[in-house]
Amino acid sequence: MARLTRAESQAHTRRRLLDTATELFLREGYTGTSLERVAEEAGFSKGAVYSNFRNKDELCLAVLEGVRAEKAAAVDATLAGTDSLDDLLAAFAVWAAGTGGDQEWIRLEAEYLLNCRRDPELLGRLAKSNAEIADLVTGLLNTNARRLGVRLPMDARQAAYALFSITLGLGLLRSVDPAIGVDSFTSIVRLLAQPAEVKVPEARSATAGADSNLE
Repeated sequence: MARLTRAESQAHTRRRLLDTATELFLREGYTGTSLERVAEEAGFSKGAVYSNFRNKDELCLAVLEGVRAEKAAAVDATLAGTDSLDDLLAAFAVWAAGTGGDQEWIRLEAEYLLNCRRDPELLGRLAKSNAEIADLVTGLLNTNARRLGVRLPMDARQAAYALFSITLGLGLLRSVDPAIGVDSFTSIVRLLAQPAEVKVPEARSATAGADSNLE
Protein backbone atom coordinates (compact mmCIF):
# COMPACT_ATOMS: atom_id res chain seq x y z
CA MET A 1 0.00 0.00 0.00
CA ALA A 2 1.36 3.41 -0.97
CA ARG A 3 2.50 5.67 1.83
CA LEU A 4 0.39 8.73 2.56
CA THR A 5 1.78 12.08 1.51
CA ARG A 6 2.43 14.66 4.21
CA ALA A 7 -0.76 16.50 3.30
CA GLU A 8 -2.79 13.27 3.33
CA SER A 9 -1.31 12.30 6.69
CA GLN A 10 -2.16 15.70 8.16
CA ALA A 11 -5.71 15.49 6.80
CA HIS A 12 -6.09 12.00 8.27
CA THR A 13 -4.87 13.17 11.68
CA ARG A 14 -7.22 16.16 11.66
CA ARG A 15 -10.16 13.98 10.64
CA ARG A 16 -9.39 11.45 13.36
CA LEU A 17 -9.12 14.21 15.96
CA LEU A 18 -12.41 15.76 14.83
CA ASP A 19 -14.25 12.44 14.87
CA THR A 20 -12.98 11.68 18.37
CA ALA A 21 -13.68 15.20 19.63
CA THR A 22 -17.21 15.06 18.22
CA GLU A 23 -17.94 11.86 20.10
CA LEU A 24 -16.49 13.21 23.35
CA PHE A 25 -17.99 16.71 23.20
CA LEU A 26 -21.44 15.35 22.44
CA ARG A 27 -21.24 12.72 25.17
CA GLU A 28 -19.36 14.60 27.90
CA GLY A 29 -20.15 18.20 27.03
CA TYR A 30 -17.78 21.14 26.58
CA THR A 31 -16.63 21.36 30.19
CA GLY A 32 -16.25 17.62 30.60
CA THR A 33 -13.98 17.20 27.58
CA SER A 34 -10.26 18.00 27.70
CA LEU A 35 -7.71 18.21 24.90
CA GLU A 36 -5.68 15.56 26.69
CA ARG A 37 -8.65 13.20 26.53
CA VAL A 38 -9.23 13.90 22.85
CA ALA A 39 -5.58 13.20 22.04
CA GLU A 40 -5.54 10.01 24.11
CA GLU A 41 -8.76 8.63 22.63
CA ALA A 42 -7.62 9.48 19.09
CA GLY A 43 -4.26 7.81 19.61
CA PHE A 44 -2.13 10.94 19.20
CA SER A 45 -0.06 13.22 21.40
CA LYS A 46 -1.47 16.47 22.74
CA GLY A 47 0.94 18.21 20.37
CA ALA A 48 -0.96 16.74 17.44
CA VAL A 49 -4.08 18.49 18.68
CA TYR A 50 -2.31 21.83 18.95
CA SER A 51 -0.81 21.43 15.49
CA ASN A 52 -4.35 21.31 14.07
CA PHE A 53 -6.36 23.49 16.47
CA ARG A 54 -5.23 26.52 18.44
CA ASN A 55 -7.18 25.59 21.55
CA LYS A 56 -10.23 23.79 22.92
CA ASP A 57 -12.59 26.53 21.76
CA GLU A 58 -11.46 26.23 18.15
CA LEU A 59 -11.78 22.44 18.27
CA CYS A 60 -15.29 22.59 19.74
CA LEU A 61 -16.40 25.13 17.15
CA ALA A 62 -15.11 22.84 14.40
CA VAL A 63 -17.14 20.02 15.96
CA LEU A 64 -20.28 22.15 16.02
CA GLU A 65 -19.76 23.22 12.42
CA GLY A 66 -19.48 19.58 11.41
CA VAL A 67 -22.63 18.57 13.28
CA ARG A 68 -24.54 21.50 11.81
CA ALA A 69 -23.42 20.58 8.29
CA GLU A 70 -24.64 17.02 8.86
CA LYS A 71 -28.03 18.30 10.04
CA ALA A 72 -28.35 20.53 6.98
CA ALA A 73 -27.34 17.72 4.62
CA ALA A 74 -29.87 15.41 6.26
CA VAL A 75 -32.77 17.81 5.83
CA ASP A 76 -31.67 18.54 2.24
CA ALA A 77 -31.75 14.83 1.39
CA THR A 78 -35.07 14.38 3.20
CA LEU A 79 -36.83 17.23 1.41
CA ALA A 80 -35.33 16.45 -2.01
CA GLY A 81 -37.11 13.09 -2.01
CA THR A 82 -40.60 14.65 -1.79
CA ASP A 83 -42.92 15.32 -4.72
CA SER A 84 -45.62 17.44 -3.10
CA LEU A 85 -46.05 20.01 -0.36
CA ASP A 86 -47.85 17.52 1.88
CA ASP A 87 -45.05 14.99 1.41
CA LEU A 88 -42.48 17.67 2.22
CA LEU A 89 -44.26 18.68 5.43
CA ALA A 90 -44.57 15.05 6.52
CA ALA A 91 -40.89 14.38 5.83
CA PHE A 92 -39.89 17.57 7.61
CA ALA A 93 -41.89 16.54 10.67
CA VAL A 94 -39.91 13.29 10.87
CA TRP A 95 -36.62 15.16 10.52
CA ALA A 96 -37.63 17.76 13.12
CA ALA A 97 -38.60 15.07 15.63
CA GLY A 98 -35.15 13.54 15.37
CA THR A 99 -33.19 16.79 15.35
CA GLY A 100 -35.27 18.43 18.07
CA GLY A 101 -34.67 15.37 20.19
CA ASP A 102 -30.89 15.40 19.72
CA GLN A 103 -30.23 16.52 23.27
CA GLU A 104 -26.46 16.03 23.11
CA TRP A 105 -26.09 18.45 20.19
CA ILE A 106 -28.52 21.02 21.58
CA ARG A 107 -26.85 21.04 24.99
CA LEU A 108 -23.40 21.40 23.45
CA GLU A 109 -24.64 24.39 21.42
CA ALA A 110 -25.95 26.05 24.58
CA GLU A 111 -22.88 25.25 26.66
CA TYR A 112 -20.51 26.56 24.01
CA LEU A 113 -22.47 29.78 23.61
CA LEU A 114 -22.41 30.41 27.36
CA ASN A 115 -18.67 29.70 27.43
CA CYS A 116 -17.80 32.22 24.74
CA ARG A 117 -20.35 34.94 25.55
CA ARG A 118 -17.69 37.26 27.01
CA ASP A 119 -15.08 36.60 24.32
CA PRO A 120 -15.61 38.95 21.33
CA GLU A 121 -13.35 36.88 19.06
CA LEU A 122 -15.19 33.64 19.78
CA LEU A 123 -18.56 35.35 19.43
CA GLY A 124 -17.48 36.70 16.06
CA ARG A 125 -16.46 33.26 14.84
CA LEU A 126 -19.70 31.74 16.13
CA ALA A 127 -21.67 34.48 14.38
CA LYS A 128 -19.84 33.64 11.15
CA SER A 129 -20.75 29.97 11.59
CA ASN A 130 -24.38 30.93 12.23
CA ALA A 131 -24.38 33.00 9.04
CA GLU A 132 -23.03 30.06 7.04
CA ILE A 133 -25.84 27.83 8.34
CA ALA A 134 -28.34 30.56 7.46
CA ASP A 135 -26.91 30.58 3.93
CA LEU A 136 -27.43 26.82 3.63
CA VAL A 137 -30.98 26.94 4.95
CA THR A 138 -31.80 29.94 2.75
CA GLY A 139 -30.70 27.95 -0.28
CA LEU A 140 -32.83 24.98 0.80
CA LEU A 141 -35.88 27.19 1.27
CA ASN A 142 -35.51 28.90 -2.11
CA THR A 143 -34.81 25.65 -3.96
CA ASN A 144 -37.77 23.76 -2.51
CA ALA A 145 -40.09 26.76 -2.79
CA ARG A 146 -39.42 26.98 -6.53
CA ARG A 147 -39.60 23.21 -6.97
CA LEU A 148 -42.99 22.85 -5.26
CA GLY A 149 -44.56 26.16 -6.23
CA VAL A 150 -44.48 27.71 -2.78
CA ARG A 151 -44.52 31.44 -2.07
CA LEU A 152 -42.59 32.29 1.07
CA PRO A 153 -44.45 34.95 3.09
CA MET A 154 -41.16 36.46 4.27
CA ASP A 155 -37.58 36.91 3.15
CA ALA A 156 -35.93 33.48 2.84
CA ARG A 157 -32.91 34.49 4.93
CA GLN A 158 -35.12 35.81 7.72
CA ALA A 159 -37.05 32.55 7.58
CA ALA A 160 -33.76 30.61 7.77
CA TYR A 161 -32.71 32.39 10.96
CA ALA A 162 -36.19 31.89 12.41
CA LEU A 163 -36.11 28.14 11.72
CA PHE A 164 -32.59 27.80 13.11
CA SER A 165 -33.63 29.65 16.27
CA ILE A 166 -36.74 27.52 16.69
CA THR A 167 -34.71 24.34 16.21
CA LEU A 168 -32.32 25.29 19.02
CA GLY A 169 -35.00 26.72 21.31
CA LEU A 170 -37.39 23.83 20.94
CA GLY A 171 -34.51 21.42 21.36
CA LEU A 172 -33.58 23.04 24.69
CA LEU A 173 -37.17 22.78 25.91
CA ARG A 174 -37.34 19.13 24.87
CA SER A 175 -34.06 18.39 26.63
CA VAL A 176 -35.84 19.40 29.83
CA ASP A 177 -39.20 17.84 28.97
CA PRO A 178 -39.05 15.20 26.21
CA ALA A 179 -42.86 15.06 26.25
CA ILE A 180 -42.92 18.35 24.36
CA GLY A 181 -43.61 17.52 20.72
CA VAL A 182 -42.50 19.15 17.48
CA ASP A 183 -46.00 20.06 16.32
CA SER A 184 -45.38 23.76 16.90
CA PHE A 185 -42.28 23.60 14.69
CA THR A 186 -43.99 21.84 11.80
CA SER A 187 -46.99 24.19 12.11
CA ILE A 188 -44.68 27.16 11.60
CA VAL A 189 -43.16 25.50 8.54
CA ARG A 190 -46.67 24.93 7.20
CA LEU A 191 -47.38 28.66 7.63
CA LEU A 192 -44.27 29.43 5.58
CA ALA A 193 -45.37 27.07 2.82
CA GLN A 194 -48.13 28.98 1.05
CA PRO A 195 -49.18 27.96 -2.49
CA ALA A 196 -47.63 30.24 -5.08
CA GLU A 197 -50.96 30.99 -6.73
CA VAL A 198 -52.30 32.68 -3.59
CA LYS A 199 -51.84 36.42 -4.05
CA VAL A 200 -51.97 38.48 -0.89
CA PRO A 201 -53.07 41.72 -2.64
CA GLU A 202 -55.97 39.84 -4.26
CA ALA A 203 -57.00 38.40 -0.93
CA ARG A 204 -56.99 41.88 0.57
CA SER A 205 -59.03 43.24 -2.31
CA ALA A 206 -61.61 40.50 -1.84
CA THR A 207 -61.78 41.28 1.86
CA ALA A 208 -62.16 44.97 1.15
CA GLY A 209 -64.98 44.25 -1.32
CA ALA A 210 -66.78 42.12 1.21
CA ASP A 211 -66.48 44.87 3.79
CA SER A 212 -67.91 47.47 1.37
CA ASN A 213 -70.90 45.24 0.64
CA LEU A 214 -71.72 45.21 4.31
CA GLU A 215 -71.89 49.01 4.48
